[in-house]
Amino acid sequence: MNVLMVTSECAPFIKTGGLADVAGALPGALKPLGIEVRTMLPAYPALMPLVARGTEVANFGDLPGGAGRVVQVEAEGITLLLLDAPQLFDRRGGPYTHEGGQDWNDNHRRFASLAQAAARISFDGLADWKPDVVHAHDWQAGLTPVYLKQPGLPVPKTVMTIHNIAFQGRYAPFEGQQLGLRWDWFTPEGMEYHGDISFLKAGLAYADRITTVSPTYAREILSPRFGMGLEGVLNARQEVLSGILNGIDTDAWNPATDPALVRPFDATSLAGKQANRAEICARLGLDPAHEGPLFCVISRLTEQKGLDALAEAIPHLVENGGQLAVLGSGAPELETAFREAAETHAGKVGTYIGYDEGFSHLLQGGSDAILIPSRFEPCGLTQLYGLRYGTLPIVARTGGLADTVIDANLAALRAGTATGFLIDEVSATGISDALDRAFSVHAAGDDWQRMQRAAMSQEVGWDISARAYADLYKEVLTE
Repeated sequence: MNVLMVTSECAPFIKTGGLADVAGALPGALKPLGIEVRTMLPAYPALMPLVARGTEVANFGDLPGGAGRVVQVEAEGITLLLLDAPQLFDRRGGPYTHEGGQDWNDNHRRFASLAQAAARISFDGLADWKPDVVHAHDWQAGLTPVYLKQPGLPVPKTVMTIHNIAFQGRYAPFEGQQLGLRWDWFTPEGMEYHGDISFLKAGLAYADRITTVSPTYAREILSPRFGMGLEGVLNARQEVLSGILNGIDTDAWNPATDPALVRPFDATSLAGKQANRAEICARLGLDPAHEGPLFCVISRLTEQKGLDALAEAIPHLVENGGQLAVLGSGAPELETAFREAAETHAGKVGTYIGYDEGFSHLLQGGSDAILIPSRFEPCGLTQLYGLRYGTLPIVARTGGLADTVIDANLAALRAGTATGFLIDEVSATGISDALDRAFSVHAAGDDWQRMQRAAMSQEVGWDISARAYADLYKEVLTE
């Protein structure tokens, strides 16, 4: 079976979040199942060296954003189809925003071009390959199923995956003509959303199957609280909606071989965590002699992640004997709050504003627990990294967090199956309550280590999820 994936990010080439990790890991996980994946991706500046050594396989003079060619190249075990359109993608800044932090004002043309190029390759195929299924990821690829809905033409089946429903790609309706969209599609049952065109809604309306990245999130987005205004179209298409958990790259995230760690370790010997903790303390100015648990945060600093509530809970964390290491950036007021916490609680709170991939591995390797109090979380990956490294997740009871962490209630502790702590209310009080339970178990010593080993024994790779995607592709091809 051949699958064309259409995405705006793919690790390790370009990454702003978990979408990139999924797009980078899933093709390799599907290959042993007999599924050949080619991944359609914009040729951003960082990918131009790959373009230079690739082979042109398609050329289009009339994409919504102008001319573009598609270059095929093998890299990092992935077959990439790079859309080389310098007027759209060869620019400084991020994949979606310029250096000032604002969205590029032509994002609708940029990602409509990606979607249309993918659709045209799907219609015509390449010299040696044609997809059976087209798998579009998030709003940036949302128009792909739309462009494929051409009456009377044989087309591949389409799957649309929601990684975060909060990002929807909304644009003025007059843009539709230059994007090559039919006016009769601009309806409440189609791509129309409160008078605008929504790329994500378009994908949800026209794809053959819809997935999201955890079973709980698939249920949550049917409600107004989590559906972000798209619960109507999702309820109307509920019969084709499913949730498949993300996995992680267990080679890249392996505490026994991770080069970012000062000392590797595994579930049979956790002593290496202490050496890694010492290095964290040295880098962040934390007291290395402190005996209480070290909690970490590795996150965008936003209210969605519940970090405003966590900032309010820091005094409680410190007063009860904890330390906190923070890695992330985001809302200026939250960056300020965590910087000030580090000044107020010197030696007990350390903050690194920004992002460093190696340091994120070290934090997982040396911390006792990772805090993820998200108000909503489609799947989440940092809790999976925490499980892999015996860094017990303390997570909100939502989305993929609830699906992947077994709460340390009395029954789970007795059975030896607990792997973390669930937060019932995302507030300073709710987080403090979960911290109190973590402090209590940590003080018991043996219970904490049993939880660490249970966490490290969890299946967090892609094998199970890849089989679920393979089954989905097979099902949609029989319809």
